[in-house]
Amino acid sequence: MFTKEEIKQLLKNDILSLTLKPGTLLSETTLSERFQLSRTPLRDVLKQLALEAYIDIYPKKGNVVSYIDLESVEQMSYLRSALEKEIMKELSTQFALSDIQKLSEILERQKAVIDEDHATDQFLILDDEFHHTMFQLVGREFLWQLIQHSNVHYIRYRKLHMLETGKLMEIWHEHQSMLEYMLNHETSKMDDLIHHHLRKDMHSLKFLRQFADYIKK
Repeated sequence: MFTKEEIKQLLKNDILSLTLKPGTLLSETTLSERFQLSRTPLRDVLKQLALEAYIDIYPKKGNVVSYIDLESVEQMSYLRSALEKEIMKELSTQFALSDIQKLSEILERQKAVIDEDHATDQFLILDDEFHHTMFQLVGREFLWQLIQHSNVHYIRYRKLHMLETGKLMEIWHEHQSMLEYMLNHETSKMDDLIHHHLRKDMHSLKFLRQFADYIKK
């Protein structure tokens, strides 16, 4: 027997991993059978998922996994870009050896997974760990956690973004450059790098065409 919280987390994971693709109809009957839970508490779970933008509930159609909203992605990218430019500049003035070691170790692990099977999932976890660590090192954990609460569209966008051939290595090289700029106090180069790293490909025609079925019209 699953609790409502466990069911919510399992469905969130399925949606964020794209196991449940945008537009997928979530049948209450199927979910009730899967989780051995009656309709009433299950509807509570679905309402909560709708409030957090994981699904949309339509009166006649039912419960549908939300399509990726590129406007939400753009807003999140803008916010992260603004924050991380300042975080990099702050870190460049106070980098301790232990801080350098933490970020370098994450990058070593990230590079090691690039050629593995299912590399994208593990790479994405380490990508978050790299950026999260920078927030932690300057005492901005609260801001990182705040960002995570509005991340459903952005996480799925990033996962699709990383499927492009060669993209993982490109992102890893950008992480390496971020670390080098902080080490060498090259603050003049940070703004362009972060903008490219977080915002460059969002509206590319190639991305929009390749993943049109995943994106909110």
